[in-house]
Amino acid sequence: MILLAVLFLCFISSYSASVKGHTTGLSLNNDRLYKLTYSTEVFLNRGKGKLQDSVGYRISSNVDVVLLWRNPDGDDDQLIQITIQDVNVENVNQKRGDKSIFKGKNPSKIIRKENLEALQRPVLLHLVHGKVKNYYSYQNEPVAIENLKRGLASLFQMQLSSGTTDEVDISGDCKVTYQAHQDKVTKTKALDSCKIERPGFTTRNQVLGVTSKAMSVTTYKIEDSFVIAVLAEETHAFGLNFLQTIAGKIVSKQKLELKTTEAGPRLIPGKQVATVIKAVDSKYEALPIVGQVFQTECKGCPSLSEHWQSIRKHLEPDNLSKAEAIRSFLAFIQHLRTATKEEILQILKAEKKEVLPQLVDAVTSAQTPDSLDAILDFLDFKSDSNVILQERFLYACGFASHPDEELLRALMSKFKGSFGSNDIRETVMIIIGALVRKLCQNEGCKLKAVVEAKKLILGGLEKAEKKEDIMMYLLALKNALIPEGIPLLLKYAESEEGSISHLATTSLQRYDVPFITDEVKKTLNRIYHQNHKVHEKTVRTTAATIILNNNPSYMEVKNILLSIGELPKEMNKYMLAIVQDILRFEMPASKMVRRVLKDMVAHNYDRFARSGSSSFYTGYIQRSSHSASTYGLDILYSGSGILRRSNLNIIQYLGKSHLHGSQVVIEAQGLEALIAATPDEGEENLDSYAGLSVILFDVQLRPVTFFNGYSDLMSKMLSASSDPVSVVKGLILLIDHSQELQLQSGLKANMEIQGALAIDISGSMEFSLWYRESKTRVKNRLAVVITGDITVDSSFVKAGLEISAETEAGMEFISTVQFSQYPFLVCLQMDRDGAPFRQFETKYERLSTGRGYVSRKRKERLVAGSEFPLHQENSEMCKVVFPLSLRILPMVGFETDW
Repeated sequence: MILLAVLFLCFISSYSASVKGHTTGLSLNNDRLYKLTYSTEVFLNRGKGKLQDSVGYRISSNVDVVLLWRNPDGDDDQLIQITIQDVNVENVNQKRGDKSIFKGKNPSKIIRKENLEALQRPVLLHLVHGKVKNYYSYQNEPVAIENLKRGLASLFQMQLSSGTTDEVDISGDCKVTYQAHQDKVTKTKALDSCKIERPGFTTRNQVLGVTSKAMSVTTYKIEDSFVIAVLAEETHAFGLNFLQTIAGKIVSKQKLELKTTEAGPRLIPGKQVATVIKAVDSKYEALPIVGQVFQTECKGCPSLSEHWQSIRKHLEPDNLSKAEAIRSFLAFIQHLRTATKEEILQILKAEKKEVLPQLVDAVTSAQTPDSLDAILDFLDFKSDSNVILQERFLYACGFASHPDEELLRALMSKFKGSFGSNDIRETVMIIIGALVRKLCQNEGCKLKAVVEAKKLILGGLEKAEKKEDIMMYLLALKNALIPEGIPLLLKYAESEEGSISHLATTSLQRYDVPFITDEVKKTLNRIYHQNHKVHEKTVRTTAATIILNNNPSYMEVKNILLSIGELPKEMNKYMLAIVQDILRFEMPASKMVRRVLKDMVAHNYDRFARSGSSSFYTGYIQRSSHSASTYGLDILYSGSGILRRSNLNIIQYLGKSHLHGSQVVIEAQGLEALIAATPDEGEENLDSYAGLSVILFDVQLRPVTFFNGYSDLMSKMLSASSDPVSVVKGLILLIDHSQELQLQSGLKANMEIQGALAIDISGSMEFSLWYRESKTRVKNRLAVVITGDITVDSSFVKAGLEISAETEAGMEFISTVQFSQYPFLVCLQMDRDGAPFRQFETKYERLSTGRGYVSRKRKERLVAGSEFPLHQENSEMCKVVFPLSLRILPMVGFETDW
């Protein structure tokens, strides 16, 4: 027994000795000075071509590393000193030669003397088990310079064994994975896991969003528990999802090599590291090794007022269809984001009437607390004298790329106040609905303001008694798309009549498939088949469309097909066109429809030979392996030949995501008395009405009324003018992505992608009793600019890449119907002008002293109009009735790769 105890004690003592001599991370030998060379370099390009064709720069130096202290109780507790010396800055592009901005400049002039002195002051690194316990440096050093030293110090943090762990270094708190080999260790850092505070925001919609990828790999060559070489490479790539030409890439490299070792200072004795640090220099402070935020001072930059005066002329009404107006708009937004409330208010109060709407667009789109406070102070919602400005502000809020809770609170507060215009009151509520949806998409459905807004919408709809209030809350719900609102929509769709039931059903149409449950479809089937009451055909056809677009059952499809032949003439034709479009376009319901059509009771000549002029057609604007743009036009006429509804849709698909780019609906009702015709079933008591409704980029806008009531119709016919009614006009910030990156080298990178458009949508409806003809027009003019800007900044030198694309386009959709005979003649035109498409690329390098290098490229081509079918059966009639109108061209659409 005694022998066993002795053997056990011997084993324990030998094991303890072996542990004491073992290290889990890098270890320095006592009394040695390690002399290394270090360089960090960065390249910027569009992700194509050689790195040597990029812009960027290299910072190189010598580095001395020495062990100051080792814990006498364990080898894995060390304090090391790192000193940077002999700094040099040069170009990464060796072909630049004499054009290099660094040629003839010594480091002290490039970096500046005070920065160079700070960079060469030593830092201390406390390592425990190979990981950074504390980082020590001097207080109040320039943040950008300190970050460079943090980037070098972070390379000394590693472990000699394989495994996954969390580490804190200059990149933040990150998950890293080690792969250890005999004399080599590879560290892979999951950059998307790094927790670090950095400003930024993005557009949440995937179609308009930005995809970014990041990778970081560091390889250590080890000898005698210390590195003889370290090679780190970090890559950040980004691209705009729907336009792949807007893309960029940052490659950052670090290289550390051991050159020699020499005799160094003796270890400082002591058991506590704090005592040792005070002995070295009492001015050392423990600082975070995580990179810190800094802003480069802008020398000679114009004030907000000066910038506004320089671009003001581009934002005058006559110039808004030009790309230069959008460029100025985007640049001014960036300037507004750094401005104070007082500066912004000063410009708003001094501006003239014709440019103020565009200025309001820009101030609202800046989306900062100061800009919101300024615009709310400037606008007086109790007055009806500046309704246009109020409307522009509200629509800019609806299109906000990254709205916050405070904006929603501000609008709810305004809604509870008084208004000079009832139209503005309605618009406030409609935009509250749009903000609820955007915040919910950004995982903000449980925010207090969002919960209050939901209660405001749903409670208001439950208590509303006036038709105008019911319509207002339904429009807000159509934007919010909250699941809690579905029972109310079903109630109004089934129990009400006219515009209320139609709006309720079109609101249900916007919900995603999971929300259109069997219970919802039961109500929709009752509406379509008129089980409880008679409904007008716009409501019935919308209900049928929802059923067919949301996993219809066999019996649902069969019952819809069996109804064809029993419906009013034009509704028969419309429903038949829907079924044919589902089959031709291979929509999700096409398999079920084909299955039902095998039954000859449902599929026979009597049903599928129905005549009429109503139509439903879907086509592709653009199609690729990962994206598609579609256009859809459906037109429903009354039996007397008068337009009931015209619906034009543009939708962009990207993978499983989609964006409802635009919807323009022209609706008319109760006009049969003008031509002594008999109204269709369920429409005998409808008031005379015509109006236009628009969805733009997933936001339902307040509908516009052409006339409402017979007396209003007659007065407007007698005083009719050819001037169209404006539906929406303004500057819209559509794409907004801002991201600040902390590179592990210590450099700061920024990615900015903005996209905006100037848009003017107007519509008109002409009705001639003399010629027995009706004509609807929708005009759409727009200019689009998308810009991408990536920079890498060290505070004393900056490299950047700017890429942009722009176009200007115009489109007019005309629907003409002659109802002097039956079947009446229809001509549909969708005319798009040729659109120029321009691309720009600018690469630059710039010293803080002002010296710089710039390279510019430009490409331009004309995108010609293409011919798409809209209404195949009547396209020949255009040649007969309107021989000069032969073109049927597509709606303007965004392509994935122009």
